[in-house]
Parts: sequence; C-alpha cells; structure tokens
Amino acid sequence: MSILLIEAFYGGSHKQLADLLQEEIEECVLYTLPAKKWHWRARTAALYFMQTVPANANYRILFASSVLNLTELIALRPDLGKLKKVLYFHENQLAYPVQKYQERDFQYGYNQILSCLVADIVVFNSAFNMESFLTSIGKFLKLIPDHRPKDLEKIIRPKCQVLHFPIRFPDVSRFMPEYKLAHLEKITGVRENEDTYLFRCLPFQQKYRATESLMKNSSSSLESGLCEAQSGLCTTQQERLQYPLTSLEKLNKSEASESTNQEVPCQEDKQHVTFNPCNLLSGMDYQQRPLHIVWPHRWEHDKDPESFFKVLLKLKEMDLPFHMSVLGETFTDVPDIFSEAKKALESSILHWGYLPRKDDYFQALCMADVVISTAKHEFFGVAMIEAVYCGCYPLCPNALVYPEIFPAEYLYSTPEQLFKRLQNFCKRPDIVRKHLYKGEMDQFSWAALRGKFRSLLTTEPREDL
Repeated sequence: MSILLIEAFYGGSHKQLADLLQEEIEECVLYTLPAKKWHWRARTAALYFMQTVPANANYRILFASSVLNLTELIALRPDLGKLKKVLYFHENQLAYPVQKYQERDFQYGYNQILSCLVADIVVFNSAFNMESFLTSIGKFLKLIPDHRPKDLEKIIRPKCQVLHFPIRFPDVSRFMPEYKLAHLEKITGVRENEDTYLFRCLPFQQKYRATESLMKNSSSSLESGLCEAQSGLCTTQQERLQYPLTSLEKLNKSEASESTNQEVPCQEDKQHVTFNPCNLLSGMDYQQRPLHIVWPHRWEHDKDPESFFKVLLKLKEMDLPFHMSVLGETFTDVPDIFSEAKKALESSILHWGYLPRKDDYFQALCMADVVISTAKHEFFGVAMIEAVYCGCYPLCPNALVYPEIFPAEYLYSTPEQLFKRLQNFCKRPDIVRKHLYKGEMDQFSWAALRGKFRSLLTTEPREDL
C-alpha cells in the first residue's frame, strides 16, 4: 500500500470521502477514529495514530482531514514526514461559529494553521472554505498577546487549491415519482424513452400503488401521520395504522446499501429506522398533496434549526398546508427546539429522525418538494446537493458557500424572504413540482472529479523515501 489515509473523525462527509477514496483509488490503506467528541479528536488523535499506524517503507502519500493535528503526527513519526502530505479541509475553525468563545477554542484554529505549514498540498472543498480560512489568519493571530508570527497567509496560500467534495450519486430512479423524471433526465444528462423509465422505476411504482391500496383500506389519515424514530412505524395522533409492520417492510424493502453516515451516539436514533412510503401516499393525486418540506441537516446549533422551525410555525399559524420531514444526524446534545417543534408541528410531520440506511434516506429526499437550509455555517453542503439531485427545490441563505454552489434564484437574504417563498409554494406546490433545476450537478460528481483526486494522490518516487 502506497497511500496512507488517516481520518480522525470517521463520520458524515469525512467518512464518505475516506470510504470513497479507499474503494476507488488503488493502493490505499485507511486508519480512523470514530466520529465522537470532536474536540478530543482534534487534541489527541495524533498521539493515537502515532501508535496505531505501522511503519511501512511503501508509503508514498499521506492524506488526512484537517481534524488531525498533522504537525504533531509528523513530529511524533518522522518517517511520515518524508511522504507527500495532503491536508483536506471539510471545514475550517477560523470561520466556524462558536456559541460561546473560550480561550481553549483558539487551539483548534491554531492547530489547522500549523498543519498547513507542514503539509505539501492543502485542499479545500470550496472556494469559500479556502478564502474564509486564508483571509482570517491575520485577524485570528491577533488574539496572541504579543510576538505574533507574520505573513503566514503568504506562506500557506501557494500550497492551496479547491477540489470539490466528490459525491457518488446513486441511481434514484426507482424512488422517483413520475413527475420528477424530467428533472432526473436533466440532472444526469441521460435521455431515455418512456418505456425505459417505466422499466427502471417499476419496483418503486409497484410499492407506490400497493401502498396506496393499503392507505385506502386503512382508517388512519395521512394528515395526522407521524413517523417515529424509535419504531420506524407509521403512526397517527389517534392510533397506529391497522396493517402490520411486516407488510410495510415487504413494501419498503429496497436494495440494501449500508449507510456511510457517521456513528450516532443518541440511543433513540441508533434504531434502524426505515422510510415508509405510506407516510406520503394516500389516495390523492400528487398535485393535490400539500407541499413537502425536508430538512436533512445535523441537529446542531450551527445549522440554525431555530430559524427553520420559526418559519414553519409561522406557516402553520396562517393555516397554510404543508408536510415536513426532519432528517439528519443527532448527537449527544440536541437543541431544545427539536422537541418543542415536534410537538407544535406534529400534524404536519411525515418523518422525524435519522435514517441510517442510504436507500431510505434517498427515498425520503425523492418524495420531498423543497429542501431548506438555514445554516450559519456551511463550507460545502453535501445534504443540500444530494436533495437537489433527488429533485428538491433548494432554498439557501445568500451567504457562506451557497452562492458558489447554487444559482441566485435559489438564495434568500432574510428569514422573511424565506417565509414568503414558502408561503407561495404552499399555495402553489405545482410551481416547484414542475420546476427544472437550473444549476449544474455534474461538477460535484465522483465521475467528474475522479481524475483530479487520482492526480492528487500520485507522486513520482523520491530517492529519500
């Protein structure tokens, strides 16, 4: 093995990238730490990998995310210092919103600066990520009381480049409702005749029809549907659906592909929740169904769930019809707003909780109409791009990385603008269901980025190795 991959926070997009590189690039070996207690990973991972990564004369390249203190690792393992060292930034700590700043937080950004000085190549997943980091170095170092280092941006910048996070888009045609097929054709650039589409979508369409039949025979109402993370069952405020779970499991069974999402410490979200189409499908035509809003982000403060739920509560107060699915990973400390919003918006909820199976996750996205971000921190946004690929209309802040990723018509500047867009969509959901996304998705695909990553992870043999 000539490529050493080290991931100190093996979860979420970090895990997704590490797994992708290991699977697609030859001669890779991967060493990881679980995605828990991020602050401790940033502080102590170097010492752990010093002991667990065996010496190997065949290593030529070291690829690590910026959670790792690369400087410490190289000092502890001089043999690794001879390798071509590539540092990948999923996020940077100089522009990361801290709820309450403490002096110890300085160390995380400082570690990333030191790691850049040691690395041979520094890669960022977006231009926003790169520029927000580099242009913040000078201001950040002013926190040092005296004897401050100078010109570090000038030293680091020549090493830097942007290489978008590569997404291996799955075939979601089997999950697509028929009205989204034109979107899928535009996104993928693949033209297929109607018969081919029907053939590819047949498994899901069969489930679709069978589920509709079950819903018609059930006394339960979709309007009060709620999918609980603890059980994965379709429930109502009044009673559980009358048909057994085994029937739903047979309907919902799809090609198994294990989640690449990170380990989730909250016990209730460790359950293997499945996404049941019965939550979405009653007997009515899709044009009659309320707008379906999805929020697929981590349940943490930097994603600003407070702003998201505030807008939805306002829609509810105006008696505007909508459904919602709240997906995404949860961690030990879940903001209080989630339990509050779940109670207040219960009648509108179709799914609530983390979906560990990728097929279930993509199926949920395919059945939604609009995907929302209210993030105060975003350096790329895999979840938003995946949702758009699945036919969702994106609404994102006109800030952070979003103007780099999405055309202007999908951006909003204030919560009031977001509310007005959703208000209009609630009244006319056909607007988003007929809409064809005007941006480009291919530039973020592994197929488009494969060559650049292969070049990044190759090097000419050196005499001193």
